[in-house]
Amino acid sequence: MSDDGAAADADAVEEKSGADEGAAAADTPGLPPAEEGRERETVAYRGISRRLAAHYLRNLGGELVGTDDPAEATRVDGDGWRVTLSAETVTAAAAIELTEVTAEFAGDPDVLADLLPKYRQKAMRAGG
Repeated sequence: MSDDGAAADADAVEEKSGADEGAAAADTPGLPPAEEGRERETVAYRGISRRLAAHYLRNLGGELVGTDDPAEATRVDGDGWRVTLSAETVTAAAAIELTEVTAEFAGDPDVLADLLPKYRQKAMRAGG
């Protein structure tokens, strides 16, 4: 545990939702479409890999799109939802670098209300 009380290896670093995000992201290539009646939400975690994020989404009923290798997955589609995955290396502290995986969810609001808590539970990891 650090002096600031941070104890988690994987930290939720960003969450966005609602119509404002959907309008801005609709013009961004690669993001899942948020058609009328659909919601969009962005969730980012540090300390997990894109491979793990794709694996978690497959376990929640999704299928990889464009590859069979979770480490290379950039999109996962499920019944009523779609996720675009990206990963980048970020500096957490002076010499500490972590992978930050961002998942852009789009889908039926009721489906996302059920899916997102399950994904968050899998992606959040306590430090040790």
